[in-house]
Amino acid sequence: MTSTSANFENPYTMSLNYLHELIIILMTKTSYKTISANRKTVNKEWVLVDASELPLGRTASIVAKLLRGKHKTNFTPHVDCGDNVVVINAEKVSLSGDKWSQKQYISHTGYPGGQRIITADKLHKKNNIKLVEKAVKGMLPKNKLGADLFRNLKVFPGSEHDHEAQKPKSIDVNSKI
Repeated sequence: MTSTSANFENPYTMSLNYLHELIIILMTKTSYKTISANRKTVNKEWVLVDASELPLGRTASIVAKLLRGKHKTNFTPHVDCGDNVVVINAEKVSLSGDKWSQKQYISHTGYPGGQRIITADKLHKKNNIKLVEKAVKGMLPKNKLGADLFRNLKVFPGSEHDHEAQKPKSIDVNSKI
């Protein structure tokens, strides 16, 4: 009788061992792994944004979020997982209050006394695309990834653009503001 009692295991410890093995199998085979996107797994789309009569900063923040890919479920901070964004009607962007004359863009030539200041109104008259580009670029990371993301931005002054072949999906920015 002692030999049979020696072969007999406690059902409680047996079920615990079984559950432990089952948990290990489930953890190694199923969903407990963080999915990190890379260049091969990223799904990049083309997006069209109409900037006419929209505030510059709010439009730029939405465009920067689309470029970065923060709206996607597989967002990975160190990977370019954003979309290609086409902004049309950049000449019709709006600034509130007296920002057209008060907002200043400062640059430097690199020589002593070479600081140059241009207002938003003058920059808009000189090159209306630059106003949107500078606003979006200021909201992107300041590193190599930010430079790569900025290359995915295409800005056009009017309603015509060169990327019809990519069939960009139009996004209503007013609903996101």
